[in-house]
Amino acid sequence: MKDNPFTISFGKKPQCYISRTVETNEVITNFESSFPPTQVYMITGVRGSGKTVMMTELSDYFEQNGWITLDISPDEDIVASIIANLYNEKGIKSLFTKAEISVAALGISASVSRNQPDVTGDVVLKQMLEVLKKNNKKLLITIDEVTNNKNIKRFSSLFQSFIRKDYPIFLIMTGLYDNIYKLQNNKDLTFLYRAPKIAMKPLDEILIAQTYRKVFDISDGESFEMSKYTKGYSYAFQMLGYLRWNNKDKTISEILPEYDYILKEYSYNKIWSELSHLDKQVLSAVARSKDGKVKEIRDILGMQSNLFSVYRERMMKKGLLNVDDYGYVSFRLPRFREYSLLMEVLL
Repeated sequence: MKDNPFTISFGKKPQCYISRTVETNEVITNFESSFPPTQVYMITGVRGSGKTVMMTELSDYFEQNGWITLDISPDEDIVASIIANLYNEKGIKSLFTKAEISVAALGISASVSRNQPDVTGDVVLKQMLEVLKKNNKKLLITIDEVTNNKNIKRFSSLFQSFIRKDYPIFLIMTGLYDNIYKLQNNKDLTFLYRAPKIAMKPLDEILIAQTYRKVFDISDGESFEMSKYTKGYSYAFQMLGYLRWNNKDKTISEILPEYDYILKEYSYNKIWSELSHLDKQVLSAVARSKDGKVKEIRDILGMQSNLFSVYRERMMKKGLLNVDDYGYVSFRLPRFREYSLLMEVLL
């Protein structure tokens, strides 16, 4: 039997993958331009929306096209990590040796030191970028799940100076909406506020249905029924496909309890835990409303229109609510209404 083509692991590119062609082409076109209009992109979206997979796809593309690509953790000294990884990059070290750039004094030729003065690392990295520029080498840094911590803030500030000096360094960061919002609103990092942001939208349900139909050799009706249960949520697309592959003799209704359980345990519990108490109350009111009409939801909450508008906007930007229909809201994540009703008893 063939291996299951779907994956339940976050961030791993699965065999059955629906590429975000428009968004990836935007980044590629801008980064490959002779005069790039931007050298940084920020990808934001709810957990499980495909941020990391998209960033990995972009990193793979640029690496295959001759770029140096480095994936850096947001929880370590980013400057020192870049220096250490660059110095040990195959085919690049000789360029730094020729330019008489030594990192031995930093103690990071083989491992990263966290105890060296920041300015020393900054100077060495700038020297290395000068070498890359003279040798027509481009560097892409990817950082997954950024937060508003000191490492990210320091590197973002330094990156701004790299852009001014026209160094061939590019940056892609992923993060939750709240973390990106807090980071870009630092008074010293206003360039991040202007940086292009890609908000992960739901996958096209027709493409999901076509994928299911091809993989499982099922009818259009059955494939579209499966697709509707995902609402275009990347993790749900993978999860439902994974469960169906392992339970081909069962109907969707029979798979649904396990589907709900896995969404709850591996995705929704984490999302819910990061919400404020009032956020949870708003979502619970949406779940209890008959048809998602805004007035009915406000009546349930006893909330004025201007305040509800603030929370509706927050939930939309977090990727939890759909506000496309004027006067109505609905859940963007599959089975999240049922989940919100379940969690309401804990409020």
